Amino acid sequence: MTRSRLLLTALLSLAASTVIAEDRYKVVRPVIIESGIAGQWMMQLGGPVRGQVVRRVEQGQPMRMTQPRRLKRQLAVEPQAQMQQAAYHPERPAVNAIEPQFLPQTLAYETKYKPGTIIIDTNNRFLYLVMSNGQARRYGVGVGKPGFEWAGEHKITRKAEWPEWHPPKEMIEREAAKGHYLPVSMEGGEANPLGARAMYLGSTLYRIHGTNAPWTIGYAVSSGCIRMRNEDVVDLYERVKVGTRVIVL
Repeated sequence: MTRSRLLLTALLSLAASTVIAEDRYKVVRPVIIESGIAGQWMMQLGGPVRGQVVRRVEQGQPMRMTQPRRLKRQLAVEPQAQMQQAAYHPERPAVNAIEPQFLPQTLAYETKYKPGTIIIDTNNRFLYLVMSNGQARRYGVGVGKPGFEWAGEHKITRKAEWPEWHPPKEMIEREAAKGHYLPVSMEGGEANPLGARAMYLGSTLYRIHGTNAPWTIGYAVSSGCIRMRNEDVVDLYERVKVGTRVIVL
């Protein structure tokens, strides 16, 4: 009898240990996504998983999450490419990213101004080149940021290809106060903020020019100049001449 009881006790202990061991490996530890890296995780997720992450992060809750199968395969094959994706900054989108309405197009446009006139609608971020037959060529532009808006009428007094950039003294001082140190001058090229072409307006410091930051088209971001994508400013440059009338609204 004693042997039977000892054997039964041993069997029960063994079964309990097995259950405890199995339960231990069933526990899923929550992955807590800190606010600083949440954006990087969400760049790699999609569908309901991404929505779940967003809700949990906003509510300050821990998030149980497993990697999508597709992502696991990519990590196994392309670890370096995946690391680069995690370092992507959403505030600086892909170079070619632009809202469709800001792409060049020819459309109906009734105006009192003669063909060949440039009209810039700063509120809606559009530049119109008036054409004949009640039409215009429309381009998306970036305009002056708050405090740097302006309106008026000028003529194109000079045109330049891949222009040099000479930041005004006021701009250099203003940016230095923010900890941004601008060069006294910069030769033309792809890194130059004036981009591929520049059309100078009257005797002012304002220009219609290209940009090295095409993702800013459609926004109020400049110090008063009208900026365009490089391919768009080249197109406009070939269509206008010195003396063209420019109306800024």
